[in-house]
Amino acid sequence: MRRSNPPLGTVIALALPLLLGACMNNPDPNEPLPVMAKNEAEAWAQHLTQYLAQTAGVTLTTESATPYFSNCEGRKGEVADDGRYTLAYHVAGAVPRAQHPDAARKIRSALEKDRFTVTDYRETVQDQPDVLLYAEHTEGRYFVDVSTGVNTDRLTFTVNTRCLMPPPAS
Repeated sequence: MRRSNPPLGTVIALALPLLLGACMNNPDPNEPLPVMAKNEAEAWAQHLTQYLAQTAGVTLTTESATPYFSNCEGRKGEVADDGRYTLAYHVAGAVPRAQHPDAARKIRSALEKDRFTVTDYRETVQDQPDVLLYAEHTEGRYFVDVSTGVNTDRLTFTVNTRCLMPPPAS
C-alpha cells in the first residue's frame, strides 16, 4: 500500500515552529528571536503562498512576487544593528473576480486546518466580490493577508513575519 504525503500547507505549518522556534500567541519580548536566513524566509513564504493559491485554484504571477525586508523597530523606533529583520512577501494571482469569494472560502478552510486564526474576513462589498482575509498563525510569528485588487481579477497574497534574526556569520 502506497503512503500519501501530507498537504504542503500542513508540512509548512508543522515545520515553521522548528524554524522559527516555538512561540506563544504573544511572544515574550525577552525571548530570543527566531533565527532564519533571509533566503530561507523568502522561500518559506513563497511555498506558503503557492500552497494557498493551489488550494483556491488561483494562478500566481510569479514575476509579481516581491519580498520586502526591513529592519525591526522597537516601540520607540529604535533599530538594532545586529541584522534582525521582518519580511513582507507579496505575490499576485489571477482568477475571475466572480470566483474570489469561493477562493477565499477555500483559503480560509486551509488556513484554519493549519492552525491559523482568521481575524478579519469578508467576501463582498456592496454585493460585489471583494475579498479580504487576514489570519494569524497560532505561534503569533507570522500573518497571511489575501485580498481582491481594485476593480480587477487580481487576488493578492501577502505573508508577513515578525522580527527574525539572521544566522550568525561563519
